[in-house]
Amino acid sequence: MAGKLTLSFMPYFEIAKLESSERIKKILDIILKGRIVILQGRLAVTEETGLIQATMALVGRIKGFKGVEIAIINPSSNQAIFDKIKSGIANALVGQRDSLTIIGPATMVKEIKKDPSKIELMLKR
Repeated sequence: MAGKLTLSFMPYFEIAKLESSERIKKILDIILKGRIVILQGRLAVTEETGLIQATMALVGRIKGFKGVEIAIINPSSNQAIFDKIKSGIANALVGQRDSLTIIGPATMVKEIKKDPSKIELMLKR
Protein backbone atom coordinates (compact mmCIF):
# COMPACT_ATOMS: atom_id res chain seq x y z
CA MET A 1 0.00 0.00 0.00
CA ALA A 2 2.98 2.34 0.30
CA GLY A 3 3.01 5.03 -2.34
CA LYS A 4 -0.70 4.65 -3.04
CA LEU A 5 -2.77 7.82 -3.32
CA THR A 6 -6.47 7.73 -2.56
CA LEU A 7 -8.73 10.74 -2.99
CA SER A 8 -12.15 10.61 -1.34
CA PHE A 9 -14.72 12.98 -2.82
CA MET A 10 -17.38 13.93 -0.30
CA PRO A 11 -20.46 15.69 -1.71
CA TYR A 12 -22.01 18.28 0.57
CA PHE A 13 -25.22 16.28 1.06
CA GLU A 14 -23.23 13.58 2.92
CA ILE A 15 -22.52 15.96 5.79
CA ALA A 16 -25.38 18.45 5.47
CA LYS A 17 -27.58 16.90 8.18
CA LEU A 18 -24.80 15.86 10.55
CA GLU A 19 -23.97 17.63 13.80
CA SER A 20 -20.62 19.48 13.82
CA SER A 21 -18.91 16.79 15.90
CA GLU A 22 -20.17 14.08 13.53
CA ARG A 23 -18.85 16.01 10.50
CA ILE A 24 -15.43 16.29 12.10
CA LYS A 25 -15.41 12.59 13.03
CA LYS A 26 -16.45 11.50 9.52
CA ILE A 27 -13.67 13.55 7.89
CA LEU A 28 -11.08 12.53 10.48
CA ASP A 29 -11.91 8.84 10.00
CA ILE A 30 -11.13 9.17 6.28
CA ILE A 31 -7.90 11.07 6.89
CA LEU A 32 -6.71 8.52 9.44
CA LYS A 33 -6.97 5.90 6.67
CA GLY A 34 -4.35 7.90 4.75
CA ARG A 35 -6.75 9.42 2.25
CA ILE A 36 -7.12 12.97 0.99
CA VAL A 37 -10.65 14.37 1.31
CA ILE A 38 -12.06 16.61 -1.40
CA LEU A 39 -15.13 18.19 0.15
CA GLN A 40 -17.78 19.96 -1.89
CA GLY A 41 -18.37 23.16 0.06
CA ARG A 42 -16.64 24.04 3.28
CA LEU A 43 -16.94 23.50 6.97
CA ALA A 44 -18.01 26.27 9.30
CA VAL A 45 -15.08 28.13 10.86
CA THR A 46 -15.84 26.52 14.22
CA GLU A 47 -15.79 23.08 12.55
CA GLU A 48 -12.45 23.81 10.88
CA THR A 49 -11.08 24.82 14.27
CA GLY A 50 -12.57 21.70 15.86
CA LEU A 51 -10.99 19.49 13.19
CA ILE A 52 -7.58 21.04 13.78
CA GLN A 53 -7.97 20.66 17.56
CA ALA A 54 -9.01 17.01 17.16
CA THR A 55 -6.03 16.25 14.94
CA MET A 56 -3.60 17.98 17.30
CA ALA A 57 -4.94 15.83 20.14
CA LEU A 58 -4.09 12.73 18.05
CA VAL A 59 -0.52 13.79 17.18
CA GLY A 60 1.78 11.61 19.25
CA ARG A 61 -1.01 9.19 20.14
CA ILE A 62 -1.27 7.57 16.70
CA LYS A 63 2.00 6.30 15.28
CA GLY A 64 3.07 8.29 12.21
CA PHE A 65 0.20 10.79 12.41
CA LYS A 66 1.45 14.38 12.14
CA GLY A 67 -1.79 16.33 11.68
CA VAL A 68 -3.64 17.64 8.63
CA GLU A 69 -3.27 20.22 5.90
CA ILE A 70 -6.39 22.14 4.85
CA ALA A 71 -6.99 24.40 1.84
CA ILE A 72 -10.22 26.06 0.75
CA ILE A 73 -10.93 27.54 -2.64
CA ASN A 74 -13.81 29.98 -2.79
CA PRO A 75 -14.58 31.33 -6.26
CA SER A 76 -17.10 33.83 -4.90
CA SER A 77 -14.33 35.90 -3.27
CA ASN A 78 -13.88 37.82 -6.56
CA GLN A 79 -17.56 38.71 -6.97
CA ALA A 80 -19.12 42.15 -7.14
CA ILE A 81 -20.92 43.37 -4.00
CA PHE A 82 -24.44 42.59 -5.28
CA ASP A 83 -23.37 39.07 -6.27
CA LYS A 84 -21.78 38.58 -2.83
CA ILE A 85 -25.08 39.53 -1.19
CA LYS A 86 -26.97 37.00 -3.34
CA SER A 87 -24.36 34.33 -2.57
CA GLY A 88 -24.54 35.15 1.14
CA ILE A 89 -28.29 34.62 1.19
CA ALA A 90 -27.97 31.35 -0.73
CA ASN A 91 -25.19 30.14 1.58
CA ALA A 92 -27.31 30.90 4.63
CA LEU A 93 -30.15 28.83 3.20
CA VAL A 94 -28.33 25.78 1.78
CA GLY A 95 -24.73 25.99 3.01
CA GLN A 96 -21.59 27.09 1.23
CA ARG A 97 -21.55 24.62 -1.64
CA ASP A 98 -19.68 26.68 -4.20
CA SER A 99 -16.40 26.25 -2.31
CA LEU A 100 -14.05 23.30 -2.46
CA THR A 101 -12.08 22.08 0.55
CA ILE A 102 -9.08 19.76 0.44
CA ILE A 103 -8.03 18.08 3.68
CA GLY A 104 -5.16 15.62 3.81
CA PRO A 105 -2.77 13.97 6.24
CA ALA A 106 0.32 16.10 6.84
CA THR A 107 2.48 13.01 6.29
CA MET A 108 1.29 12.87 2.65
CA VAL A 109 0.81 16.53 1.77
CA LYS A 110 4.04 18.42 1.19
CA GLU A 111 2.47 21.77 0.37
CA ILE A 112 -0.81 23.31 -0.69
CA LYS A 113 -0.60 26.49 -2.75
CA LYS A 114 -3.82 28.35 -3.33
CA ASP A 115 -5.17 31.51 -4.83
CA PRO A 116 -8.82 32.47 -5.29
CA SER A 117 -9.23 30.37 -8.44
CA LYS A 118 -7.05 27.27 -8.04
CA ILE A 119 -5.29 24.91 -5.66
CA GLU A 120 -1.99 23.14 -6.28
CA LEU A 121 -1.46 20.08 -4.12
CA MET A 122 2.13 18.81 -3.81
CA LEU A 123 2.54 15.37 -2.26
CA LYS A 124 5.51 13.79 -0.49
CA ARG A 125 7.16 10.76 -2.05
